[in-house]
Parts: sequence; C-alpha cells; structure tokens
Amino acid sequence: MAELAFSTSDLAQVRFAVSPMWEVAPSFRLLTSTAAHPIHRPWVDQVRPRMVAAGLDRGWLRELVPLTGGYVPDFLNPAPAGPAPTPAAERDAIRASPADRVRKDLDHLARHQGSLGPRLRALRNDPQGLLAKLAEELETYWELVLAPYWARIRAVLDADILHRARLAAEHGTGHLLNDLHTSLSWDDDALRISNRKQPLTRTTAGTGLLLIPSVFTGPGLRTRTTPPDPPQLAYPARGVGSLWAKRPVARTDTLSAVLGRSRTLLLSELEIPASTTQLAHRTGLSPAGVSQYLTALRNAGLVSAHRAGRSVLYARTAAAESLLQAASA
Repeated sequence: MAELAFSTSDLAQVRFAVSPMWEVAPSFRLLTSTAAHPIHRPWVDQVRPRMVAAGLDRGWLRELVPLTGGYVPDFLNPAPAGPAPTPAAERDAIRASPADRVRKDLDHLARHQGSLGPRLRALRNDPQGLLAKLAEELETYWELVLAPYWARIRAVLDADILHRARLAAEHGTGHLLNDLHTSLSWDDDALRISNRKQPLTRTTAGTGLLLIPSVFTGPGLRTRTTPPDPPQLAYPARGVGSLWAKRPVARTDTLSAVLGRSRTLLLSELEIPASTTQLAHRTGLSPAGVSQYLTALRNAGLVSAHRAGRSVLYARTAAAESLLQAASA
C-alpha cells in the first residue's frame, strides 16, 4: 500500500482535467489485444481495421505501450496545464520533453520489459531528433482512432467530473477521494492506494493532485509521479458502460424542417463515423450531394472531419449530439 500525505496547500491544489493523451495507451492496448472487450467491442470493431491498415500497430506505440499492461513512459502523459488541453498542446509538450526525462523513462521501461526495441533505442540516443517523429504518429493515431469519437467520449468525461465536483461541494474532498475508486481511501490527511507497491511521498510526487477520468482505463488506476508536476491519477469514468450504446432515434420530421431532409438523414447515419462514399452507399444520395451537405453541416459546427489514410471520416460533434438528443425527447 502507498500513502500520499496532504497538507492544506496540497488539498487546495486538487483539481480535475480531461487529457486526450491519457486515452492513447489504454486504447492502443484494447485495439491490439486478442481478447474481446464487452464494453468497447463496437468501437474496436470499427477502428481496428483502419489502425492496422495505417500500420499503427507496428509503429512507435507498439514499443512504448506494453500490451500486457505495466509501465508506460511518463513523458507520454504530460501534466495538463489546464482543465482540458487540446491534443495538439499535449503533443507539443511531448516534443518539448527534456532529453534526460526521456532517457530516464526509457531506462525504466527497459527494466520492466528486459530490453528496448530498435525505435526506442534510437529515441534514447537522440530524443530531440526523434520526438517529432513520435508526435507525428500520435497525431495520426488521434485523427484515426479517437478524434471521430471524441464528442461521445468527452461527454462521458465531463459528466463524471460534474458528478464528482458536486460530491466535493456537498460532502468535502475527503468524501470525493473515498468515492473515486475501491483501491483508494482517505483518512488522517492522507490518500492511501491499496494496489500500489512503490512508495509515494511528496518528495517523489510533487504537490497537489491531478484527477483524470478515462474511458479506456479500467478497472484499475494509472498513476504518474514526476516532480515538480502534481501526481496524476487516471481512474475509470462513470458511465462508460453506455458509451457505445445506440442513441434514441431522433424525430427526423422535426429536424428536417430546420436542416432539410438530406442533412438530417446524414446526421442520423453518423451514429458511426463514416466517409463520403460510405454515407452515399448507406443513404442512396449521390457522392457529390453527400459532400455538399457535409460541407454545410461542417460549416454549421455539426460535423467534424478527420483524415483516415486516403479518405476522410466524418463524425457528429457535441453540438450535433445535443441537437439529436433534444429532437428525440
């Protein structure tokens, strides 16, 4: 068991953040695992073929993320500077990782795995030269694997933070921490983590505490302790079980009066992110017509576009999800 002491100043610096990079490693493990996942299977079935076609299962992440669990280099999860950093901001932080930090993390990974692969040996020798290559792969992974689904994922993460912020407001920080995970307990100004073998002190962990809900982490906790950053604790978000459930069918007649029949049809079909060709096949609309309608929906902030190899995937935005939910009420 590890025990992290809290001063008054530490308690004052407990905060939440949504971090795109904290979703990368556990999502990659799911996609490269041979075991079926009961919750994330719909997402895995959609995404895995695209990931394999892009060669992402054979790139940097394959060497950086142990497939059976365990340590992931800390420089892949830079401490979020605010409540919701953009993926680009987090990639910039990774590019700016100090060389000694990268080498220390890779040495730690080598102790866990027994050795480093060829890419990581090269990265250890030349961090400043090769971090940009790693960041390029992370950008491709984000656009292909996570970005088309981010509106859904973000809704779950935001709802989790709202729930826990209310707990803290009504019952205090101690109650919040006790409720966060079964392996956590709060008592006598200290947070205890029952399944952590390594000691956890303020000397090794920094000040405050950064809580990061995650849809792909679970059922356990993931931690990052890299002073002077605050200790980071990623925990399974509430509501993950309903993440990929089909949404109620909207009343298309109501939306059609505002958006038009074809645009409404496309929004309904984007329950699953799709390309122009796929949408044309599923709706019977011409590819040129689909492209024109998608451009209008994108300009209105209802659709986002994400590069997937030679094609582009379109996905509903959070605004579109809210609109469809209101129409189905």
